[in-house]
Amino acid sequence: MPGGHVDALSRRAAALHRAATGDGNGSPVTTPRLPAREDAERELSRPEYHEHDPNFFQRALDWLWDRIGDLLSAAAGAAPGGWIGLAVLALVLVLLLVALRLRLGKLRAQPATGAAPLFADRLRSAADHRTAAESHAAADHWGAAVQERMRALVRSLEERALLDPRPGRTADEAAAEAGTALPDHADQLRVAARTFDEVTYAGHPADQAAYALLRDLDLALLRATPVLPTALPSPAPSPRGGTT
Repeated sequence: MPGGHVDALSRRAAALHRAATGDGNGSPVTTPRLPAREDAERELSRPEYHEHDPNFFQRALDWLWDRIGDLLSAAAGAAPGGWIGLAVLALVLVLLLVALRLRLGKLRAQPATGAAPLFADRLRSAADHRTAAESHAAADHWGAAVQERMRALVRSLEERALLDPRPGRTADEAAAEAGTALPDHADQLRVAARTFDEVTYAGHPADQAAYALLRDLDLALLRATPVLPTALPSPAPSPRGGTT
């Protein structure tokens, strides 16, 4: 708004104020007080006087910041050490959240129950998967090492005909089926499948101990003797002939 226009509006508002309250020199007011005040309020309510007022969003934001400031001031007054104590408490809370986040791993929408196939790429031998697992382990990539070792374990059982090669099999399904042929290792197979699921689908971090568990199980299964299913006895032949 140009400066001359502002001055004119100011002089006009001042004149209305003098009309409502007196001329400043003790002269009596010739206009009744109530109508003069109403005229002044109408004048001051004109849009020209409110062009630079904050809009509704700005007023709401200012109100929100005021409330937040009041809340922080109250918290600082209640916390030991004032603002410094409040800052220390906030830092401790952030560190606790970071530690909890690292402990729980990534938050993903996928379930941690092995709903996806165990083998998602081209067909490879158990030896190929073992080589890949050892390479990942040597580089301290424990998550990938755990995944490849579980694939090596299952592929080895397929190569030994202890599992039927089946596309789309999950780690849990493989562990359950292999536990039937290798009952002495059924519990370890379930643990291995759960470890694979947690690393692959829940994003939990793996470590050297998790990889060692799968590696030792893989090697133990190579030496394990499977339990063959017992054949059902043939039904006895029915007697022939009649009474004599």
